[in-house]
Amino acid sequence: MLTIAQETYDAIVAHAKRDHPDEACGVVAGPEGSDRAERFVPMVNAAGSPTFYEFDSTELLALYKDMDARDEEPVVVYHSHTATEAYPSRTDIGLASEPNAHYVLISTRHCFDEAGGNSDGPVEFRSYRIIDGVVTEEDVAITPPQQTQTV
Repeated sequence: MLTIAQETYDAIVAHAKRDHPDEACGVVAGPEGSDRAERFVPMVNAAGSPTFYEFDSTELLALYKDMDARDEEPVVVYHSHTATEAYPSRTDIGLASEPNAHYVLISTRHCFDEAGGNSDGPVEFRSYRIIDGVVTEEDVAITPPQQTQTV
């Protein structure tokens, strides 16, 4: 099961909507071995495509160096589908190289009208484990926003 904070969920959905009609992509990093999705890192879709995403290789290398320095790993690897359901394509499955990561797909296909305007439709937000080409959907638990205490 993927457990993710409401703020992180909202940030991923906002990124997917902002980049529509192109696919959005990014990572949520967390402490190595913890399975805690803590640090939201939106990335650039170097492909600039509504049907395909590709991490910018320079940006991705910098992210991995930064995660290594922080003792982090990619807990969530996400991208959006702009016209299809939130299910991994054959290409997505082939690109899945992080066996410990949760692969999140967000479909924005119902969020925009035919003219490309925001229709406030629902998004699909689904998470998968993809290991050796095998796709397994998992539940997503969204934790409530953190309460800040006034001292």
